[in-house]
Amino acid sequence: MSEPQELSALARGWWWARDYVYAGVRQLAIVVEGWMPPARWRSGRGDLPEVLLLPGIYEHWSFLRPLGDALNGAGYRVRVVHGMGTNRRGIADTARRLGRAIERRRAPDAGRVIVAHSKGGLVAKQLLVSGADAAGDPDGATPAANGANGVLGVLGLVAVATPFAGSRMARLILDPSVRALLPSDETIVMLGRAASVNARIVSVFGRYDPHIPDGSMLDGATNIRVPVAGHFRILGAVETHRAVLEGVGHLRDQAG
Repeated sequence: MSEPQELSALARGWWWARDYVYAGVRQLAIVVEGWMPPARWRSGRGDLPEVLLLPGIYEHWSFLRPLGDALNGAGYRVRVVHGMGTNRRGIADTARRLGRAIERRRAPDAGRVIVAHSKGGLVAKQLLVSGADAAGDPDGATPAANGANGVLGVLGLVAVATPFAGSRMARLILDPSVRALLPSDETIVMLGRAASVNARIVSVFGRYDPHIPDGSMLDGATNIRVPVAGHFRILGAVETHRAVLEGVGHLRDQAG
């Protein structure tokens, strides 16, 4: 897997603009598409894991609607994790909230896979790390479905455009919740060192991400680069949908 592609300043500006146009469209789409997830998402094949969607910072769940539609179209039951607000809390705190939200419903026999965007991927990795620690599994090889967090049933994580090593672009934003994504942040450093669960993570990323210029490669994980540019636009790309489906299938087979 090659390093993030170097682009000219003009090209970077072009992709920045297109990325934010897409984000704006997705924000407004909720007015037309509705506030609640589609009822059809709750139906799917019982032999496939349930998919939990976890958006990034400042994002509503509807940002992930294109992914949810693709997953449900492939037979997966898709659910949205509620109660996360705008995902501006600390990663550890949000991971605890995520765990409490998931455990309210019994885990299906086929388990669950989290599909997350951006900061959502960091929160989900924190949950995996906490589950492995609670299960007394220093190698992180035992899925949470079989450990002390068995009630969660989480087989693994497919993360799209997640800054696993942080993002130097966070220094440009004064909001503390964004600056917490700096590479030097204590939680980012800790998660970077927690490589034991990386085998249960699939990282999907594009050829250029203006928010994560250093890329989303994660050592020990399954890394899939798609021929799409952008931090937000990547969510609507067919190539991304295929990669996410591949990633969920990989985690299912791995846990099987």
